Amino acid sequence: MTDIFSNKILCGKCNMRMMPFKINKNGFILRAVACPKCNDKIIHPKDEIEFNDFMNLKKKEYSVKMRFVGNSYAVSIPKEIVNFMREQNDIMDDMVKLCFEEFGKISLVFGKCNSQPHATSKLKIIREKL
Repeated sequence: MTDIFSNKILCGKCNMRMMPFKINKNGFILRAVACPKCNDKIIHPKDEIEFNDFMNLKKKEYSVKMRFVGNSYAVSIPKEIVNFMREQNDIMDDMVKLCFEEFGKISLVFGKCNSQPHATSKLKIIREKL
């Protein structure tokens, strides 16, 4: 099956051929086309759905339990987050980078640091004051 953006797309307003370009929005690379005459833009539907899923997931706040396992503590990552990240890139059994950013704030970085912006997922865990 071919992608819709691999075909010529004509502007609905002025009937000109739309030109492809990419938009970087919150670390996501969205494929789009724009009309050179009227500057009308269309974002790829699949990219827009993935971006909206990310934004909805980003708005949620999770309360997770910290457990003691062996000589270390463990925090479970909600399945909803892992499933979204798995769709973006294969992260299972990969090493993640753990950084102590500031008091009460730890970040986990999944993926390679020098990869495309949407391929690197960052999850921040914020400790509430007791």
